[in-house]
Amino acid sequence: MPELIVTKNLAVPGLDTLATYRQHGGYEALAHALTTYQPDELVALIKDSGLRGRGGAGFPTGMKWGFLAKNNMPRYLCCNADESEPGTFKDRMLMEKNPHQLVEGVIITSFACRVTTAFIYVRGELAKAGRQVERAVAEAYAAGLIGKNILGSDYSLDVIVHRGAGAYICGEESALMESLEGRRGYPRLKPPFPAVVGLYGGPTVINNCETLSTIPAIVKGGSQWYASFGTEKSKGTRVFCLSGHVKKPGNYELPLGTPISTLIYDEQYGGGMLGDKKLKAIIPGGSSTFLLGADKVNTPLDFESIAAVGSMLGSGGVIAINEDTCMVGAILRMTEFYRDESCGKCTPCREGTYWMTEILERLEHGHGKESDIKLLVDICDNISGKSFCPLGDASTSSITSGIKLFLEEFQYHVAACAWEACLRASRSARNSDTPATLR
Repeated sequence: MPELIVTKNLAVPGLDTLATYRQHGGYEALAHALTTYQPDELVALIKDSGLRGRGGAGFPTGMKWGFLAKNNMPRYLCCNADESEPGTFKDRMLMEKNPHQLVEGVIITSFACRVTTAFIYVRGELAKAGRQVERAVAEAYAAGLIGKNILGSDYSLDVIVHRGAGAYICGEESALMESLEGRRGYPRLKPPFPAVVGLYGGPTVINNCETLSTIPAIVKGGSQWYASFGTEKSKGTRVFCLSGHVKKPGNYELPLGTPISTLIYDEQYGGGMLGDKKLKAIIPGGSSTFLLGADKVNTPLDFESIAAVGSMLGSGGVIAINEDTCMVGAILRMTEFYRDESCGKCTPCREGTYWMTEILERLEHGHGKESDIKLLVDICDNISGKSFCPLGDASTSSITSGIKLFLEEFQYHVAACAWEACLRASRSARNSDTPATLR
């Protein structure tokens, strides 16, 4: 069994309380950071560890911290816990079962980035997770771990838990900041980037929940220890959210570089395909990533390897799809999500997601035609790279990769529809007064 870092001790009863968390080494990393390191030294430590963002983009964490503008404006930290990518449920687990680990990571990161006010933005639907984090923050305040002169140091910090209203777009960092400022969750034009002009106009660092939950372990174990896990360019472990047609769906922490096949088929993890069906397709990083065929099942789960086969590691939401699945129907379901969650700010995404759904509906329900397949590709081309934020691009991923990998299924839908129309016409003719010579 590989060594666990982020999910270590999750099975310990009462780990969500301050007392139990401290019994298992909780907040030792914070004390070590405040007494041993200067802020810039902590930034260098995280750079050396090779930690990359666990929210989707995979940007080097220490490098992001180092980009913060050096000016007189107040600095802010935003923890992005607005977990809403379909197929992803790791952050919810971390917040519900070990909220103090996240809070400790927020405090250490804030110290490293010279932040005095931090926000934890929790998705509105994650009610229990929100309550757990709020309770952990309250306990930390009462124990002097947040507030004025933390642990007797000259460092002070306020942490605010903010619950979102359930908009997928607020997982995008600039829309998250708009929401925090009390406005509608619309994405902002970049540049300027948050590291320069972010929340309330100040330099802002935005990190994912899992990313921040990893920080205490790196401070305690050291950068070289953490870098010993994973691959040369994808360091550490990752919590993969396995779902779909597998026997044991769930969250599994594995070193980056572990093959997809191990996650799906190993008895310690997925345990194989449900009903021992054949694997047909894989979504490697949440529904916004490109589909992979079953022939890519041995691809290592790291940023570079997944990119090399034409997809992204994304949020770590691995979805296994079996041989009985209609890919047109599955892609329609995903596209409906992006249509419903489009903020409507830009025309390509607002109009494109609607029309892609309409065309897929036609194909799925027997009214499609051959030209619809080409039209879908054309609409995707007019959205991808031309929308205001990444949601537009995300909406096209399953369609473009699905047509590429399963074109025959789309064509079958068209052919079957034509055959059924012909059959209906034939039945109608037999039941009419049409002369026999024309039947």
